[in-house]
Amino acid sequence: MQIKIPELSLVVLIGASGSGKSSFAKKHFKPTEILSSDYCRALISDNENDQSVTKEAFEVLGFIAAKRLAAGKLTVIDATNVQTEARKPLLALAREYHVLPAAIVFNLPESLCHERNKQRASRNFGPHVIRQQRGNLRRSLRYIKREGFRHITIFESVDKVDAAEIERARLWNNLKHERGPFDIIGDVHGCFDELIELLDKLGYRGSHPEGRKAVFLGDLVDRGPKTPEVLRLVMDMVAAGTAICVPGNHDIKLMRKLKGKNVKLTHGLAESVQQLEKVSPAFHQQILEFIDSLVSHYQLDGGKLVVAHAGMSENLQGRASGKVREFALYGETTGETDEFGLPVRYDWAADYRGRAMVVYGHTPVPKAEWLNNTICIDTGCVFGGQLTALRYPEKELVSVPAKYTYYKSVKPFLPEEALAPTLSAQQVQDEILDAEDVIGKRIITTRLLSNVIIRENNAAAALEVMSRFVVILRHG
Repeated sequence: MQIKIPELSLVVLIGASGSGKSSFAKKHFKPTEILSSDYCRALISDNENDQSVTKEAFEVLGFIAAKRLAAGKLTVIDATNVQTEARKPLLALAREYHVLPAAIVFNLPESLCHERNKQRASRNFGPHVIRQQRGNLRRSLRYIKREGFRHITIFESVDKVDAAEIERARLWNNLKHERGPFDIIGDVHGCFDELIELLDKLGYRGSHPEGRKAVFLGDLVDRGPKTPEVLRLVMDMVAAGTAICVPGNHDIKLMRKLKGKNVKLTHGLAESVQQLEKVSPAFHQQILEFIDSLVSHYQLDGGKLVVAHAGMSENLQGRASGKVREFALYGETTGETDEFGLPVRYDWAADYRGRAMVVYGHTPVPKAEWLNNTICIDTGCVFGGQLTALRYPEKELVSVPAKYTYYKSVKPFLPEEALAPTLSAQQVQDEILDAEDVIGKRIITTRLLSNVIIRENNAAAALEVMSRFVVILRHG
């Protein structure tokens, strides 16, 4: 029996004492992946059967599980977990760290559990305990699918347990094995002619002669004049294996419209719908299926590169949840609107300190600029700006100008003072020192000297000097 579990997940073992959970865990998982409630009791009281420290034991278990999940490590919870109330905090933990919860249920005969416990001197409790656990398990089985587990396996016999094999399934957003090189392309918005020109400038002749792969950051549709042509080209490239694509919020809205949902024909959707009236219903279905198949974001090149339509904060990278997908599509908003009626967006990139480079679009900028190892390459082609690509790993920007202003932005896109010297996004952020970046011991990796250690007392002294005597000079 093949059991697929996500490579990053919280695996909850469920079953009465003596049902074989611990033996199963030892057979299929690393010792460091298993968190046992019995072991946590022993850590506190030197006795794994000391029920008086159960509360404290589960506090320890929950603390360690949280640290592992935060670090992106698969975690297995080995406890009876037969009551719904016992599983609730574990499911909450999975939601907090945006990992998929999996349940493996050992619904084995009560007599078998009794027999096994008789052979274990440490299990000297009476038969009523197993009976009660089995009763709790039976009552909760009917509700377990509603609790939020994404993967559920139920064993009804010892033979099935013995024959089981665990397969760790790669998450859909894990393309770390794709090493590139890549050409990452910002929001197209139906600007087909500019896309053709940009691909030609990048060296594509269908496929790329050097084996490069295009990565589209979503918002293929709306506002521009040739949405069907853009969709057909990108879909063909993805099908041929010469491109990767993540969805944008405009793409998702079009998909909902094609599914017959009641959506407002605003922000350029009316133009897409009008253009798509000229193509066949079969192509409509292909578009729907294509957009529906797209994954929120991808980790590429061993995790060094992350691509998403609106960006991705470090704690959400490589994870799966509704919040992850929402962040990838819209970024993070404050809940307020500006004077143009547009949502006020939280500048997540200003606080980003992650190791992975994040390339995104969504919010048009007059010029693509690096900020804290992130870059927005939506340079507003549909608004009369440019269509931009980032060549990776070269970090080279390649752009083509818009042929027309196809759509007037509600919010002024190209400021009047665009030609005047201005501070870059990184320079603006560098005006403010984040103390967390410099306080405490730091280890800096350099090309020539390997690791340079800056000790806490040295950092504090340097910070004191800088705060008193440094003057920031700007050009311009």
